[in-house]
Amino acid sequence: MKNIILFALTLLLFTFCSKKEEKFEAFSTEAFAYDLGGSWEVNATVRIKGFNQIIDKETGNYAATISLVVDLVKPDSSVEAGKFSYVHSETSKEKISDVGLEAQFTLDSTYQEGIYKIIFHIKDANSDNQTSIETDLELSK
Repeated sequence: MKNIILFALTLLLFTFCSKKEEKFEAFSTEAFAYDLGGSWEVNATVRIKGFNQIIDKETGNYAATISLVVDLVKPDSSVEAGKFSYVHSETSKEKISDVGLEAQFTLDSTYQEGIYKIIFHIKDANSDNQTSIETDLELSK
């Protein structure tokens, strides 16, 4: 009987303490534009979680590297691929739960008022996991 109870407690301990891998995903998108009088300044943000983190053996810090590419879909459905891109690196003494990524770019006077779509293409450099998410952007005076 004691062995059964000990086995059951050990099994429960392993079950509750085992690592559950979080899904790599993007969430909480926002995009807005400022009219600069002849051009627009676009700011877009997205948060991500579930990315792979490596531990630096020298410092013991957690490190994540994420690449972001933003496509812009115009109101006429034409796509401007790679309108913005960068690689985000982050380190922390504690495990990083989620990261905010930002894109900032200018649209000149050739861009008409209307509803645009921002597509975020995100890649985790430590695992090659990828995800995409989109949000609307309205240009209006």
